[in-house]
Amino acid sequence: MTDAMLRQIPNIITLTRIVAIFPICWLLLNDDYAVALICLVLAGLSDGLDGFLARRYGWFTSLGAVLDPLADKLFIIALIIVFAMKGHVPLWLMWLVIGRDIVIVSGALIYRWVTGVLEMKPLFISKLNTALQILLLAATLMHVGLYALAPEIREGLQLLVAATSLLSGLMYVFLWTYDAFNKEVSA
Repeated sequence: MTDAMLRQIPNIITLTRIVAIFPICWLLLNDDYAVALICLVLAGLSDGLDGFLARRYGWFTSLGAVLDPLADKLFIIALIIVFAMKGHVPLWLMWLVIGRDIVIVSGALIYRWVTGVLEMKPLFISKLNTALQILLLAATLMHVGLYALAPEIREGLQLLVAATSLLSGLMYVFLWTYDAFNKEVSA
């Protein structure tokens, strides 16, 4: 096997994770929580495996740099939509999470168009937001499929996700606007 082929192994794992979104959502929609949980754990392990392989063997690709965070975002959005459809997550929170991602992607495209460059460095608040979103989805799955959680825990997680979604979205808008304005002024 050539080095070029080996470098694609993490990308193949990531693509498999993206494809797995569909059966997992189907399982959740059909209340098959035990199998969905097993599939989600496997998807999480595959996320760790593709990252490990890329770091350990230097199998980084520009495609992988886009695919891996895309897979994470697609998983989060798909699961939050399913949980909102089933009434386990409030619709306003679903729209807030999706809206934040739309704002960030739109802002990145506009920033790139205005400045001609874009170096994506996730902010700490954005990493925290993603971790809280994953925690909320895991807690929701646990609540509906395994063990009922207290409403205070679920609502607290929902409020934390809402707060970090708003804050991270606003931070990106502010930073990109500030930076683009400074580049235009100095040009």
